[in-house]
Amino acid sequence: MRVSHIFLLSFILLFCFSNLFGGQERPRVREFGIKIGVLPPGPLNAITDVSGVKVGQVTLIKGESIRTGVTAICPHGGNIYQEKVPAAIYVGNGYGKLTGISQVNELGNIETPIILTNTLSVPVAAEALIEYTLAQPENEKVGSVNPIVGETNDGWLNDIRQRVITREDVIEALKKAASGPVKEGAVGAGTGTICFGYKGGIGTASRKLPEALGGYTIGVLVQTNHGGILQINGFQVGVRLGKYYLQNILTNDSPGSCMVIVATDAPLSSRNLKRLAKRALLGIVRTGGFYSNGSGDYAIAFSTASEVRIPHRSKTPFLNKKVLRNSQMSPLFLAAVEACEEAILNSLFKATSMTGYNGHHIEALPLDKIKDLMRQEEK
Repeated sequence: MRVSHIFLLSFILLFCFSNLFGGQERPRVREFGIKIGVLPPGPLNAITDVSGVKVGQVTLIKGESIRTGVTAICPHGGNIYQEKVPAAIYVGNGYGKLTGISQVNELGNIETPIILTNTLSVPVAAEALIEYTLAQPENEKVGSVNPIVGETNDGWLNDIRQRVITREDVIEALKKAASGPVKEGAVGAGTGTICFGYKGGIGTASRKLPEALGGYTIGVLVQTNHGGILQINGFQVGVRLGKYYLQNILTNDSPGSCMVIVATDAPLSSRNLKRLAKRALLGIVRTGGFYSNGSGDYAIAFSTASEVRIPHRSKTPFLNKKVLRNSQMSPLFLAAVEACEEAILNSLFKATSMTGYNGHHIEALPLDKIKDLMRQEEK
């Protein structure tokens, strides 16, 4: 089997980092020596490369059964209800409990931060997000809030029925939200998740377009909990490792879900944000996922550009927004696909092995074996 030229070229860098994953800190995929795509990442290679975007996380690991958490994504540091951002949601497969989807699709904006957590904690997260929004200055008269809460089911490693996540946990994640590097792997909402049969989690990546194409940044954050046949740059890693969907039982379903959050500073309408969200989900496919029957695969895309923000109150009944034309979208589409693909791989590369509920154990992606496979392919 032939590996992509990018995969072969990036192999040379592997030996520079061959000792990095032997210690406690596992590398990101790019640190491992694998370059995904053709566009350059932003300085942090994270969703927080989009100016103003902040991420906060709370990780809950208690006893032998609790492996869960919360991840909060804030489009900007101000009052999002008073200064809404255009947004859209695209559904790859709708087996999920995404709160707030209908209003976003109807009005084309979001008015709260985005919370990711586990399936049975969606209601408490929504309550906390409402509480957080109502308590903000200028929101004293607000009587309707559309909280955005996504989820994946971490019930294999986490005793999900205990519903240990509290409103205080969600508020803490929101208060912790900050710019800068984002923790990845088995943290926050990805603490108890599984991806391609290995430990999944939170992953992030970004792409920066050249100035000739607008210089815009696309950032993606994922919560991976899905299955399929793992590929890295088209290389069939899952097959080579002997762990993939339909390996043994032809009637077995592929588990999981994947939440994809896409941020950009490009001035986009909600219509083109939906097109962007649709493309971002292709990153799941490029890593070997396929939106199985039991998988909730959603992409939420928003723009932070000041010229397209939507004030809650205005002296004029008209919106006069300058947005990109359809013909300018293709580079952004590619950026979203590449960033999502790399974010998924980062969630796998950074996650560590975990034992949880009922003694269930999930191994981390075996980086030593991947290194050996790459060496063999090089020959």
